[in-house]
Amino acid sequence: MHRGHDHDHHHGAGGHHHGPSHSHGHNHAVAPRPAAQWQTPHLPTPPEEDEHSHAEPDLDLVEKTFVESFASASDPTSFLRLACIPFDAITRDGTRVSLLRVETDEVTDVGAVMPHLGGTSFRYDPLPAAMVSRRRRLRFLYFDGRAVMPLTLAEVRTLAQT
Repeated sequence: MHRGHDHDHHHGAGGHHHGPSHSHGHNHAVAPRPAAQWQTPHLPTPPEEDEHSHAEPDLDLVEKTFVESFASASDPTSFLRLACIPFDAITRDGTRVSLLRVETDEVTDVGAVMPHLGGTSFRYDPLPAAMVSRRRRLRFLYFDGRAVMPLTLAEVRTLAQT
């Protein structure tokens, strides 16, 4: 007897046959389920490159360390060179850009809003101390000849140095 079943399974030497109306139970072969993972294992050919294929692992931690260290660097220019941040670069679309400024700021979320039904008004709630969130942001401001372009560290990593 099997857990959850009140009958025994008796199979002769030749097994037994299920008709088309009989469903498979847990002891019977069924089609394998697809893999429960996002990547495709053992691809026969390498995947085509896209903008997500060069994602640096733990880039958020790299950015956090950059912000902490850049603020106290005695020579910001040398720090940028050490971090391989290009001063003059080419974007993916071929535009030449030049680094003007590195901006860091601290953001503290102290309240939350929730729209009321219908969306014409909202409810505001101050956050309790345990739910207040602090984060530092990092932006690199490049000039493309016409306008200033704010870029994230991930976007700067895609630039080609000139």
